[in-house]
Amino acid sequence: MNKVYKVGIVGGGVSGAVTALELDKYGIDNVLFEKESSVVNGPPFCHLHAGGNLYPDISDEQCRILMKQSIEMARLFPQSIDERPTFISIQKSQKYSVEEIQDRLKMLVNYYKSLIEEDSENEILGAPEDYYKTYSKADLVELYKNDYSENPTTPDQWMTNAIKFIDYEQVKTPVTLVQEFGWNLFRLGAQAQLALKKAENSLLKTNTKVQSIKDVRDKQVDHNWEIHTKNEIFKVNYLVNASGFKTGKIDESLHIKSERLIEFKAAYVSKWEPIAGLIPELIFHGERGTPNGMVQLTPYSGDYYQIHGMTKDITLFKDGLIKSRDNEAQPHFNDEINQKLIKGWDSEDVKTRTEKAINSVAKFVPSFKSAKVGGPPLFGAQQIPGKDETLRVGEVSFPYPSYARSEIVKASSALTVANQIIDKIQEEEIVPFISERTNLNPLLASISKNEIDKMAAQLALSRSYPEALSRLVIERD
Repeated sequence: MNKVYKVGIVGGGVSGAVTALELDKYGIDNVLFEKESSVVNGPPFCHLHAGGNLYPDISDEQCRILMKQSIEMARLFPQSIDERPTFISIQKSQKYSVEEIQDRLKMLVNYYKSLIEEDSENEILGAPEDYYKTYSKADLVELYKNDYSENPTTPDQWMTNAIKFIDYEQVKTPVTLVQEFGWNLFRLGAQAQLALKKAENSLLKTNTKVQSIKDVRDKQVDHNWEIHTKNEIFKVNYLVNASGFKTGKIDESLHIKSERLIEFKAAYVSKWEPIAGLIPELIFHGERGTPNGMVQLTPYSGDYYQIHGMTKDITLFKDGLIKSRDNEAQPHFNDEINQKLIKGWDSEDVKTRTEKAINSVAKFVPSFKSAKVGGPPLFGAQQIPGKDETLRVGEVSFPYPSYARSEIVKASSALTVANQIIDKIQEEEIVPFISERTNLNPLLASISKNEIDKMAAQLALSRSYPEALSRLVIERD
């Protein structure tokens, strides 16, 4: 193949797909390699971290970054956003302070106001004064007397529906309802896949495994890298390593030393009998890795619920968090985890862990005890650059000229990474200077809801998940 692409991207996860689409937007030709049959196959995400309220241990700065990045990504992929609030509480046995959470929320309101002042289109979480609402125990007692709302629209209606099920004696009060929305990975993947197929400047190579990469920067040829697949060699001037938790493998092949953690996690799909009205996502904060770790219940369409339980019996795994060694950039999981990643789960393990997840929710939502296994787990591994396991904001590094390594921890960082890579390829004169930049992407915006509905359903079913997981709980126009 004689064509020389400006950029070659290895890995079609959220970061690789968004980077390809942003390059396409500016007429920068690129080739994207994905070993699976579709893009965005990485670890599950279900929550738009527009404030980082799922992470009481992270810094305020990380919370602000997560809010800004989440808003930017939600504007790119609006049909993947479930506009329902999140119930935030703290288990009574836990160290976290309600006051600290309240102080953080006040800070986030002020920051959200500043984002709206910069760009009025950033007001996607509602008015700043409605970003959160606090409820005392007396408030909960009164709300319990109200009737259900089948389709709640106000905070009080959402909280009324929730408190009909929650045993609020198990949590500290006051509790909070916050405008952190749901985020549907199947819908984001569908929109990205459809856009890439229509892209004029981006070549999507699915079902294509990169076998090796040859550095030819010192060979005095018209390109810097040669990307070898089974049957072809692709010449590129700039290499983007967007391989997710496997970024270390490319680093090792290029003799680059890098330090990273990778973590295997799983969320569980359950089916709960119909209830009288929608409920918010439910968070019961607890210390990660302890028997009372955080419990998260995320509602989906069709009476399906996704569960995270931050204990080693549920979402976390023994030896599931590992780090790179001195002589290697890529950490290695044990055989049990590799079995799950490569060949899938044993049916008994699915049943056991999902039932443990259901029981963890039932401590706070007693009637959830009747929930059943609803499908296979959503699982995968995520990278964490460096050695701070609490880091939730990872972006991009540039170890060598003409080489970028995407280091996102949360999907919301993908657009930031894409923009930083575009900055770098301009700086290195891979492409001419771009005079006008925008975070909007007309190609993504051109994909219709009906197209996304159809493709998202196909993605869910092809990956053996219930089709209902591809739909939003609250339909958007």
